[in-house]
Amino acid sequence: MFHPSPRIQEQVFPGGRCWVVDGALLEPDALVQRAAAGRARFAPAPFNAYPGLEWHMGPDVAAPLADFFLLHLRQRLGARRTLGHYSRLSLATLQPHALGPLQRLCHRDRFGVPSGQCAIACTLYLFKDPALGGTSFYSPRQPIEETDSLMRRWHAMDRDTLTHELGTAPGYITDGNRYFERVGVVPAAFNRAVFYDGSQFHSSHITEPQRLTDDPTRGRLTLNGFFICRRLAA
Repeated sequence: MFHPSPRIQEQVFPGGRCWVVDGALLEPDALVQRAAAGRARFAPAPFNAYPGLEWHMGPDVAAPLADFFLLHLRQRLGARRTLGHYSRLSLATLQPHALGPLQRLCHRDRFGVPSGQCAIACTLYLFKDPALGGTSFYSPRQPIEETDSLMRRWHAMDRDTLTHELGTAPGYITDGNRYFERVGVVPAAFNRAVFYDGSQFHSSHITEPQRLTDDPTRGRLTLNGFFICRRLAA
């Protein structure tokens, strides 16, 4: 399923880094067609930061992705021993006016992991229109303790109150705002994957939301993976 000899490059930005994998899948179109055939299995994800539809994958996809991560990315990301993992197909579909508070902000994938563990995430782009957007990374403009407090407060706000506080119209964060500075962007490319430590603030980099659709063959279809690991000893 995954290429045994992928092209992997490190991308470094202020305060963080990620690893970009080109040619990740041997037959990426097969996964796109699977998504199209199972279109009815995609469902909204109202309780997390993802702005659209999700279909959780079984072991026939999750296990090969975990093996690929183990062989090529885990050590690069400062991790050892995978404690748990899961994957999903995702379709970004929401227009700016429909975004909830978390979906208008960058976020971190921490899953409440304790000290000595880390949450690694990956996004594999399964669309051929790069204008649908890649992944952007951000740095908070205030101390992390203040940022975490702000995030909890924003999560409880309604749309109008959040719009007033952020000082921006409803939409994807893309360029950053008064609270977050954008520090890096990985452009989308078909069959490209980006792996990163989920403790870094990040977001889908969607600058043309009018292109979004719930059609897996034309929309912003991605395979997303999440791995809970032990950190390598310093």
